[in-house]
Amino acid sequence: MKKTVGIIGANGYTGSELIRLLAFHPHVTLSFLYSRSNSGTKISDLYPDLTTVCEMVLTDKPEDVDILFLCLPHKESQNWLTQNPVKDETLVIDLGNDFRLEGNFGNRDFIYGLPEINKKQLTGAKSIANPGCFATAIQLSLLPLAEKRVLNEVFTTGITGSTGAGQSLQATTHFTWRNDNVSAYKTLTHQHVDEILQQLIAFNNKELNLNFVPWRGDFARGIFTSSTMKTDLELEEIEQLYQDFYAEEPFVTVSRKAVDLKQVVNTNRCVIQIEKSGNVVVIHSAIDNLLKGASGQAVQNMNLAMNWDENAGLNLKPIAF
Repeated sequence: MKKTVGIIGANGYTGSELIRLLAFHPHVTLSFLYSRSNSGTKISDLYPDLTTVCEMVLTDKPEDVDILFLCLPHKESQNWLTQNPVKDETLVIDLGNDFRLEGNFGNRDFIYGLPEINKKQLTGAKSIANPGCFATAIQLSLLPLAEKRVLNEVFTTGITGSTGAGQSLQATTHFTWRNDNVSAYKTLTHQHVDEILQQLIAFNNKELNLNFVPWRGDFARGIFTSSTMKTDLELEEIEQLYQDFYAEEPFVTVSRKAVDLKQVVNTNRCVIQIEKSGNVVVIHSAIDNLLKGASGQAVQNMNLAMNWDENAGLNLKPIAF
């Protein structure tokens, strides 16, 4: 029998992406789509591309389900769970940042949901904290060096599409402002830095400085990051290190050719490329912020927790043109 799924915050970008993925997932069926602001509205009226894919009506009355996704604004998941107790046997996957650093909530101990490092812990888990989008791209680009314990001070720039800011209209998401425009924001203070360092320091076994400058891009989807540091390792040695680290990971590809966003948009993939000049190495990574950076990774985590094929529902083709 298929497992039942509920989505809290189904009217947002990550919630609607989950609907697109789960509507065709072989092992689940959507039971309810929760939204306080759009209760009573058919989801396909909000997202016309879901016409015939999902015609469910949004509700403000949650139900008991086997799997629950929380797609709420940051800091709201804990409040929602407090007001709406969930059975212990229900798998809860939070796409916000409430439990990424401190994972304890009542009887639940949230596992950090980066599959490439926590696959064993995620298998059979009942509480999962999905990583942030920038955090996913940057960690995947640096983890092999952290495992070898050669990370030192890292300087990272990263550019993200407008969907990374969420659906709520803001001055910096207007088309007339965002189009043909690039800007830096939260320089050296982005909320994902603590999350990134928590994982990298554990692997690197020493303190680490990450100097991160995020940029707003003039496109809708995708994240591209470039991380720079000094190392005496040869390029071929670093590339082999990455190939070995990700050899068994279905959604991470290490390329010797230049990588770009169109290779990953509309997929759950991360592509990585490494360049070196003198003693300076640059690691590039690209992901779709709404898939590998959010909803796709949440489905990947669900698959692992339920002991299903890790690829189930995630065999997606990039948008090349």
